[in-house]
Amino acid sequence: MTNPIANFLPHLMQFEVTNNQVPHIIFLLGLMMFFGSFGGRIFQKLKIPQVVGYIVIGIIIGASGFKVLGDNLISALNPISTIALSLIGFLVGAELKIDVIKKYGKQFVGILIGETTVPFLVVCIFTGTASYLITKNVPYAVSIGLLLGAICTATAPAATTDVLKEFRTKGPLTTTTLGIVAMDDAFALVAYTIAAAISSPMLEGKSVPVLAQLGAIAYEIFGSIILGLAVGFILTKIISGMMSDDGRVLGFSLGTIFLCTGVCELAVFKAGPVTLEFDHIMAAMTVGFYITNFSLPKTKNLFKLIDKYTPPIYVLFFVTVGAKLNVWKLKPLFILIAILYVTGRTIGKSIGAKLGAWITKAPPTVGKYLPFCLLSQAGVAIGLSTAAGNDFKNTIGTEIMLIITATTFIVQIIGPICVKYGVTKAGEVGLDVNAEDIMKKAVVGDVKVNGENICSEKSYSIVSESDMVGSIINSFSHHENLNYAVKGENGKIAGQINLTHLKETMQMGEFGRFLLAMDIMDKPALTCKPSTSLTDAYKLFDDYDTDAICIVNEEDKPLGILEKYTVDHYLHTQVVELEHKLASMA
Repeated sequence: MTNPIANFLPHLMQFEVTNNQVPHIIFLLGLMMFFGSFGGRIFQKLKIPQVVGYIVIGIIIGASGFKVLGDNLISALNPISTIALSLIGFLVGAELKIDVIKKYGKQFVGILIGETTVPFLVVCIFTGTASYLITKNVPYAVSIGLLLGAICTATAPAATTDVLKEFRTKGPLTTTTLGIVAMDDAFALVAYTIAAAISSPMLEGKSVPVLAQLGAIAYEIFGSIILGLAVGFILTKIISGMMSDDGRVLGFSLGTIFLCTGVCELAVFKAGPVTLEFDHIMAAMTVGFYITNFSLPKTKNLFKLIDKYTPPIYVLFFVTVGAKLNVWKLKPLFILIAILYVTGRTIGKSIGAKLGAWITKAPPTVGKYLPFCLLSQAGVAIGLSTAAGNDFKNTIGTEIMLIITATTFIVQIIGPICVKYGVTKAGEVGLDVNAEDIMKKAVVGDVKVNGENICSEKSYSIVSESDMVGSIINSFSHHENLNYAVKGENGKIAGQINLTHLKETMQMGEFGRFLLAMDIMDKPALTCKPSTSLTDAYKLFDDYDTDAICIVNEEDKPLGILEKYTVDHYLHTQVVELEHKLASMA
């Protein structure tokens, strides 16, 4: 049976990336971004993290699906992946605040050691043993076990942070997750280099001194950190005087980050038996770390600016990850090893994270739910598998790349869902909000005064038009409201009394106390309903220069009165409650 989509799109299949096909490339980029966003939206509606939708769209149009995206175009999109990973590193670095690290430093180190070394050992034993039992080849089995064990220690910050951002999470689990995913890439780099140094002579007969390898590791890690600190210092100095111009700040910030990434990509050279290079993720992470900790408070706004720029880059990045997967090339041995890899990595991450949390006496939610937040793998793991493909191209390089690519798809589907489950069970979803966020979601009927709903039957802010002013003044002396809604004989809103009216009446002496509410009230200029959003209510306050609005139902009967200071107090109370909740979690 012929493929109808392939017949419909024959001229889009397997393009060579040449100058005369630039319009085709632009069209395909638009296709990836449009349908990737569409897939993300569908999965978001299904309560599944949107990154899963991006990857599924990539699979459908990539090597495993209809092959709308050819190998050459996918290779041409590698710079997008590099840029995406740098931006991810930059934003993750922004979360590494020194005061938080001081507070959780012991916890971070203990968990980091547990969730990297345990999966390394478990995956190494699982995959190495299975490979030996099938192939009876000791060098092959030991090498594939060491390399896969090293690669499995990396956790993808992209999918994890995207879920945390999407669900506005905040708390000890979120803080620990961000810290761990930001730091375990360095461990993966070190572990891979050591594993490659051991595997290389076993498989290809070439020997690289261990000291030379360790020197290359130190160069890569510390060189990247020094470069990131220098770039962060320069960027801070450049933008500190132009914070009022968001466009210029964004231009300088992105340009500087891209230059930093470019330096890392270009600064590669041979030094005897080893290759010296910088890691662009670590360098970008250091830039973000420097700015969030050592720059003026007003420069922190650039993180929000860059965060708004990243969504389309993330869409292209994750669609490309899905498009790279070609499941039809997997052989039975590779499938078995891939299953053992995912199983061993999941078991190792879970045991290691729980063990580290227990040893460091982390909050209960961290020990219980952190394993769910450490399953995703993508950029660094794929990058290391690509390095293995180059370092061991004549032996096990291809197998490593296929296994990591296939398992990346599996854990990228499962990982974000598990992250959502973990932070939801930990009670941290929706806690990363401020007063403005609360106002957007709340309605007038949510506001409370002294624990009572503002529209409750116990509201003291409603008086009848026949009530005497004296009784209203007595009520005023016992309650907090400064304004009153006046109810007519028909039960509908008739007027509004404010503090000024009462002051003027009191100046009239004892006679004023015998006046009726209808004698001093004004006709209500504004009304709102319990379903009116607080954002709209606040706009009415500002547009009409008032501090009180009568609340009425669908029949125009008064339910209470909304005062601006009451709304401010309610929002402040909600923020304080969230802060207390976060403090209790820690």
